[in-house]
Amino acid sequence: MKSTSALLIATYNWPEALNLVLKSALGQTVLPDEILIADDGSREETKLIIEKYQKLSPVPIRHFWQEDKGFRKSKILNKSVAETQSNYIIQIDGDCIMHPRFVEDHLKAAENNVYLYGSRVNILPKAVTAVFEKQLLHFNMFSKEIKNKTRTLHIPFLSQLYNSHKGISKKFRGCNVSFWRADFIAINGYNEDYEGWGREDSDLVIRMGNRGVKAKRLRFAGIVFHLHHTINSKENFELNDSIQRETIAKKTTRIINGIDQYLK
Repeated sequence: MKSTSALLIATYNWPEALNLVLKSALGQTVLPDEILIADDGSREETKLIIEKYQKLSPVPIRHFWQEDKGFRKSKILNKSVAETQSNYIIQIDGDCIMHPRFVEDHLKAAENNVYLYGSRVNILPKAVTAVFEKQLLHFNMFSKEIKNKTRTLHIPFLSQLYNSHKGISKKFRGCNVSFWRADFIAINGYNEDYEGWGREDSDLVIRMGNRGVKAKRLRFAGIVFHLHHTINSKENFELNDSIQRETIAKKTTRIINGIDQYLK
């Protein structure tokens, strides 16, 4: 069966950022077969941005929206993955501008029984307004708008020196990860018991690891540039953290409240 890919973008009420993310998506050296936008209840402005890019894009852009009832990212991500037939998922957040070879890097590095996690370069808080005004998409070591400058280095040859490993890395970030849809479904996707900010993404890959899926770091490849913003409320963090601790202690793989309720 031919391998097909989907770029999955999680977003919530930041159309200015999503505009640049989608602009960077259409500028990829290798396009995914489709783009999925998991929208956790954004207002009309976001819908208008998406409609603009749907008209411009050579690949389908599919918008999945749910009512805004607080931070329910896990639910809308599950709904989005349930609706695609693409067998490889590359996931980012709607505040992450992609390096032009981002999708290409993930697809080239993809291997069976492995999920990938890539680098995140932070755009400085004071530079975000200028990035929007100038519609900046490209950054390098000398860009004044960023920190973590060495993370901008794109050297695919060096990236190949990194091996897959067991367990979750401290370098893992849920805003830059890719995995096989079959591995995602096998653990029942995101745990929708997670509501509010925190731990839903690390819990996902911990359960993949518990099932035997290895992790591999994309260093010097698969780069995103993260637009600084205020962090969402952490009022549910302690509860979410306790759920993850239980996942680790019990070596949980498949959870109950997941993607299976949306699968046809």
